[in-house]
Amino acid sequence: MIAPMQDRQDHFAYCVQLLGGTTAFARRLRIDERAIRRFVNGEREISDGLLRDTAKTLDELAAQAREASDAISASLVSEPGEPGPAA
Repeated sequence: MIAPMQDRQDHFAYCVQLLGGTTAFARRLRIDERAIRRFVNGEREISDGLLRDTAKTLDELAAQAREASDAISASLVSEPGEPGPAA
């Protein structure tokens, strides 16, 4: 099912922000920043392929964030009376 254009555009803009903004998004996906702005502004149509690439990049970022979180949790030493790292 294809989302209405404005919903797709709004969601894409949200994903760009989740990935750190236009510059960071452009670097991660190797796309020109001006093109990203055109997609966000509705000047260019957002293809299914671009959305798939965006989803893949978000999944990769989530995995990296989980690894970083796990490393932090593993390095913490619990104080007496405090719960240990969450499993």
